[in-house]
Amino acid sequence: MRIVKTVLPGCVVIEPAVHGDTRGFFYESFNHQRFADAGLDLAFVQTNVSRSARGVLRGLHYQWPHPQGKLVNVLEGEVYDVAVDIRAGSPTFGRWAAAILSADNKRHFWVPEGFAHGFAVLSDVATFTYQCTALYDRACDAAVRWNDADIAVDWPIGAPLLSEKDAGAPFLADVPRERLPVYAV
Repeated sequence: MRIVKTVLPGCVVIEPAVHGDTRGFFYESFNHQRFADAGLDLAFVQTNVSRSARGVLRGLHYQWPHPQGKLVNVLEGEVYDVAVDIRAGSPTFGRWAAAILSADNKRHFWVPEGFAHGFAVLSDVATFTYQCTALYDRACDAAVRWNDADIAVDWPIGAPLLSEKDAGAPFLADVPRERLPVYAV
């Protein structure tokens, strides 16, 4: 496995070692010891799967005060996956990193606690998995507007299909400070 750093400290792309031949392929999606040896000592308590059509954009989602770290990957199709540092006081507050995740490249993206997360579907359909470090908590569910000009994510789609929640999410500057994760050194 290879760890690829992004512009956001702690937010990394993981490229698994893929073993394949004419019959197909095999790779470890997660191995606690190997991840821990690479500095990612993760414990997951919930795994989610979503399926979306081309042009769907989900996000930018986060949970506070019970944050979730997410190890995400694509089992079918291709997405443009984004993490945004929304930790109050962080030196990279409001900055984002992105990765193309696909069934073909088998990459995973680690989105640490305290980051908002979203993705846009680039293929006809995409089946997306999330391994989460905390359980979903409806009372803590939150979002930041996908097209916030202060964040300026360079989404590869212009007119995405959005949920009502995502279309009406607040801009980062309008989120009360107590509803944002806090940067801890």
